[in-house]
Amino acid sequence: MKNSPEVKTQNFLPQESQSIGSQLHRLLRAAIIEGELLPGQIISEIEMSKRFDISRQPVREAFIKLAEERLVEVRPQRGTFVRKISVKEVLDARHLREIIEVSIVREVSEKHDANLINRLRQLIAQQKETAPGDAHAFLELDEEMHRTIALHAGREYAWRVTESIKAQMNRVRFLSFDFAQSKFELAGEHSTIVDAIEAGNADLAAQLMEKHLRGILATLPRVVSQYPDYFTDS
Repeated sequence: MKNSPEVKTQNFLPQESQSIGSQLHRLLRAAIIEGELLPGQIISEIEMSKRFDISRQPVREAFIKLAEERLVEVRPQRGTFVRKISVKEVLDARHLREIIEVSIVREVSEKHDANLINRLRQLIAQQKETAPGDAHAFLELDEEMHRTIALHAGREYAWRVTESIKAQMNRVRFLSFDFAQSKFELAGEHSTIVDAIEAGNADLAAQLMEKHLRGILATLPRVVSQYPDYFTDS
């Protein structure tokens, strides 16, 4: 287990449109989800403020937001730790995400929008072109595809809810990327969903989306077995 943060400081480029605390929260959130900061790893306000050359107040602000998202936990007299991944929370998040996204894909299947189909096909083509083992690039494109479908349906709030609940799922996806389905299998699942949307077959699109989102149910036990120290309530 690592004891010092390995956050990429070059990714921290303060912008006037966001508070320093919000920007640091976004960076640390990504570092936890993508495994740069590992489950059980201790993180320090002092160390973070030195690393990013900022005061401790925005670091504290970022830590509070991460704690609210159950990505870190504060242990009195011991420090702040990256939370282990809760198997129960992963399963609950998958259940809620399925309800939201299956409903959304039904809606977009009734619109027959050629521009949407073209955009989704572009994203799938880019997924297939990502470098082998580049989980960040592939999953970012995966995220963009699901987001595009939701926003096309006018479900911005539903997508924000989805984003807020699937952080734990995404942590599992990054851990499992090397031995789960290949990018071509995942892109193939995306293609069949888009085919159903294009055909206006809402029932089939919903069925395929449901199957796609349930893939983590097969992956999760393997990840827990390979990384038992990263999980809780397994």
